[in-house]
Amino acid sequence: MADAVPVRCPGCQRENGYAAPAFPCACGNPVAPPLDLASPPRELTHRNWSECWVAVRCEACGRESQWPHPEVGCPSCGTVVLIPVHPLEPAGGVAGPPAGGATGRGPARDVRTPPRAAETPGRPSVAPVSSAAPADPPPPPQVARPAFRPVTIRTARDAVVSAALYLRWLGFQDVRQPDGRPIPSAAVDLRAPGLVAQVDPSTAPAGLRAVECVWLNGLTACATSVYFSLAGYTADARARADDLGIPLFVMDLTGMPQPVNDPAEHLLGTGA
Repeated sequence: MADAVPVRCPGCQRENGYAAPAFPCACGNPVAPPLDLASPPRELTHRNWSECWVAVRCEACGRESQWPHPEVGCPSCGTVVLIPVHPLEPAGGVAGPPAGGATGRGPARDVRTPPRAAETPGRPSVAPVSSAAPADPPPPPQVARPAFRPVTIRTARDAVVSAALYLRWLGFQDVRQPDGRPIPSAAVDLRAPGLVAQVDPSTAPAGLRAVECVWLNGLTACATSVYFSLAGYTADARARADDLGIPLFVMDLTGMPQPVNDPAEHLLGTGA
């Protein structure tokens, strides 16, 4: 995964870190969408499935594939932010990747390895040492878990599957969709011992009523209530969830849930 870059939320102007995920190309090499950090990000108010995919070219084999458009949920206001991506350049201009960082404009320059410093007879040559300081390792999580492997979301069913896998990754056992005729609703119920969760795969932000309903279901079952949404949350739903202590997660099209409030951060850190 690439290094995190700052992305300013257009709703609350808070800067959040975002690292573009790497996807596996058919040739086995990782590919990542090229972020356009010079263009301002925009708020996602209505999800259009046909516009939520971007074309990415593998630098190793040249294959072009469709992958989810980069987006991030703002943990401060719950806004889903779309990050601009550079469009694909026409292929076939230069055979193979340009060497030495050449852009392909104008005649190619002869890029050579810098000459070594003169060696003194009898003294071994010393390799140059990079002046860049090593990056500090990230702090270890409170609960040791393997990396979560999400399911790319292409349908509403994929969103439910990815949420169920994430809950199992957090430590909840026997996560399943309850039997019986489902209640007419956009959200899908998931249950486990000590857990009541809802997954909203719709294109509209989850509202106050949805958050209060999952809280009442959890209260009745004496269980933890959790909510997953693809399109984020309204401001009153976010405030009510903070008051009730309900973990809220927003999911992007890679299937990776992101916590958007303190109860969700706590659940992520401690697990089930």
